Amino acid sequence: MAIADVQEYTHLTDDEVEQIGRELDRIRADVEESRGAADAAYINRMIKVQRGLAAAARVTLMTTCHSRRARLPGAIAGGAMLGVAKILENMEIGHNVMHGQWDWMNDPEIHSSSWEWDTAQPAEQWKHSHNYIHHQFTNVLGYDNDIGYGVLRVAREQRWNPTHLGQPVYNALLASLFQWGVALHDLDLEKIRKGEKDPQEMKRQLKQIWRKGRNQALKDYVVYPALSGPRWRTTMKANAVANLSRNLWSYMIIFCGHFPDGALHFTAEELEDETRAEWYLRQVLGAANFEGGPLLHILSGNLGFQIEHHLFPDLPSNRYAEISVKVRALCEKYDLPYTTGPLHRQYGQTLRTILKLSLPNGLTSPDSPPPVERGRKSDAELPARRSELGGWSRGAGQAS
Repeated sequence: MAIADVQEYTHLTDDEVEQIGRELDRIRADVEESRGAADAAYINRMIKVQRGLAAAARVTLMTTCHSRRARLPGAIAGGAMLGVAKILENMEIGHNVMHGQWDWMNDPEIHSSSWEWDTAQPAEQWKHSHNYIHHQFTNVLGYDNDIGYGVLRVAREQRWNPTHLGQPVYNALLASLFQWGVALHDLDLEKIRKGEKDPQEMKRQLKQIWRKGRNQALKDYVVYPALSGPRWRTTMKANAVANLSRNLWSYMIIFCGHFPDGALHFTAEELEDETRAEWYLRQVLGAANFEGGPLLHILSGNLGFQIEHHLFPDLPSNRYAEISVKVRALCEKYDLPYTTGPLHRQYGQTLRTILKLSLPNGLTSPDSPPPVERGRKSDAELPARRSELGGWSRGAGQAS
């Protein structure tokens, strides 16, 4: 369901919308004022644990006895530790550092301007496609390319064509190769299909993706296997399993935050004269949480609190749990939906939507909403980004 006016949809008065905005601003201010040593210790501890796991995994894979009896347990232990290390780096560390959540520490090594994560997409491109495009235009049809990642139809308003019959296959491939799908994300496949992509910019981005992807592949499938000597096959297989695990996990977590029942889509009309308070409302309506314990939330980058993350993308992720209590109470106060549920249910709903919308609307529902044409705008035509979305630069120092 695509919403053209969030205020009308929620039946709130002008005063109520602005009051919600003020209350959410107050929540933000309280967290900003209380950030301190405990938060800094948290991210430093996460980085220490992640690097320790990665080092232990590499040493285990390199030193495990070559005998058949010892090789399998060593490969399983090393691969498992490496998979967890990659998940932590990708979700709780890289994603959140590049959002600017820890910039307030003024630590040059843990800063959004300098962090380069252990995945195939260059940080610069991710910060543009994710921090700017996705978080400013969350779930707005024709603007937010995270709606289906350019290959899946996940909203009834998206025009159906016969290629969508292959969605079950596309979805499986995207999940398995997620880091490579994300690597191509900022290219904007829709613009390329329409011939609207600047050839020079596309060439620059492709070179950047090639360099980053090549280095990732060399690291995992050439350098570390070579360092393992006669165990090179075991190390290569363990690295492949660790990457696959990270891909499947990050895909599931991200999709569960955006495509379950209750996560709404919006038309471009909603962006017209949208106030900060209305932007807040769109984040609440367009995201979904999932429930779980502390370990699950850490491994998911605290994106089980996707609503809170979309409201405050640059606040420290370890504070989302406490923020969620206040946001949920605010939603109850104003009778706003707060979409949440177990992880398995959220993904089940997401998968059902992907499979269902591989078919034309007429075969799955009696109503057939008018399709929305995708009219993507250039950065120059888009509104100025909000400060909390994090910094990004287009091509600075990346011309070669």
